[in-house]
Amino acid sequence: MAETAAAIAAAHRAGALTPEETVARSYARLRAHGDPAMFISLRDEADSLAEARALKKNRASLPLYGVPLAIKDNIDVAGMPTTAACPAFAYRANRDATAVARLRAAGAIIIGKTNLDQFATGLVGVRSPYGVPRNTFNAELVPGGSSSGSAVAVAAGIVPLALGTDTAGSGRVPAGLNNIVGLKPSLGLISTHGVVPACRTLDCVSIFALTVDDAWLALSVMAAPDQSDPYSRQRPLGVPGALPAPLKLGVPHPRQRLFFGDYDFEVAYESALARLARLGCTIVEIDMAPFYETARLLYEGPWVAERTITVRALLASEPEALHPVTREIMLSGLRPSAMDAFTALYKLEEQRRVADRTFAQIDALALPTAPTAYTVGQVQADPIGLNSRLGTYTNFVNLLDLAGLALPAAITQDGIPFGITLLAPGGHDARLVGIGRAFHADTGLPLGAL
Repeated sequence: MAETAAAIAAAHRAGALTPEETVARSYARLRAHGDPAMFISLRDEADSLAEARALKKNRASLPLYGVPLAIKDNIDVAGMPTTAACPAFAYRANRDATAVARLRAAGAIIIGKTNLDQFATGLVGVRSPYGVPRNTFNAELVPGGSSSGSAVAVAAGIVPLALGTDTAGSGRVPAGLNNIVGLKPSLGLISTHGVVPACRTLDCVSIFALTVDDAWLALSVMAAPDQSDPYSRQRPLGVPGALPAPLKLGVPHPRQRLFFGDYDFEVAYESALARLARLGCTIVEIDMAPFYETARLLYEGPWVAERTITVRALLASEPEALHPVTREIMLSGLRPSAMDAFTALYKLEEQRRVADRTFAQIDALALPTAPTAYTVGQVQADPIGLNSRLGTYTNFVNLLDLAGLALPAAITQDGIPFGITLLAPGGHDARLVGIGRAFHADTGLPLGAL
């Protein structure tokens, strides 16, 4: 049975269940699930249980009282290794990342560090020397990346909350492919201090949860400025309300809807738009071409050089330590010049003005989270091309400083989860949560894979 973070914390406060029992159950479920690639390292169970027991004296004031939590292994947890899925890069963290520290202070109990596409570079979940976490609906399918282990841990009911990161869609694509919620906050809302950088100017800590309310609860705990992070911002969190009316949702013109031959996902998207319309939303067709053009800047432009910064020492001294696909991408980051960077920045500013004009006409975008789902074999045969396709609706988001909320929308006739993502200008996270809460409840879908 899938259990939400809110329900677990309430049961602990009521005395119906102890935090120790809940944490022990997470470890037991993990052992029973039998996916050795889900976690890279586990916290000693006795240590987690001891921390859970010590919470009792503060239980009334802890919003995440005794809630088990998983952390993507590019985010520091004190006393545990941070590998970024690269053993040659690994180090033992001396302190918690700011986001982790805030969750622990709210009563969450960490059980381990989850697998990922190496250095958070990928949307597929197969670029790791620690194996490929199993998609919770179909083991032949990719789990989505880069936050693969975190997403499947939530979908499988091991933990109700997990942290990922999101630069190009890593907190959204795996949510969509595993029937869970993925919240990608506005840039700077959650501190990235203690996170291994991918593209430092674009990185976000993201949240995986079974429900929108759980994701919002975790965000509300973590969202605050941090002097340790120069990219942290003072942004109002806001308060999610009921589904606002009138509400205009932008969608691509039919000729711009890309599904790469996946008819089931195309039909599921049309059904999701019809559901939103029944909920009172006005569907407005927009020109997606500028957004697709912006997306190409992320990997075809100089931002890939930001990824290379983190691994430049390894590239010089031990390049074979990198996954072959990751190495190919990182080496490409050595090529852009300063002129390339400025040219791309000029183009991005133009695209931001176009996006601003688009959002002046609508309240949010409602897009597919991913255009299709691929098998592990398909991705291994075409690792760059198919990964790029999975980012069709995600790669432009952080470049434009948009907030994003990935939501389960349907299960296709072949048993594959399909999701949509709501997008709004940075600072409007609460607006998305109000819409997403109503939409997710209306689907009647099960929570995760259970």
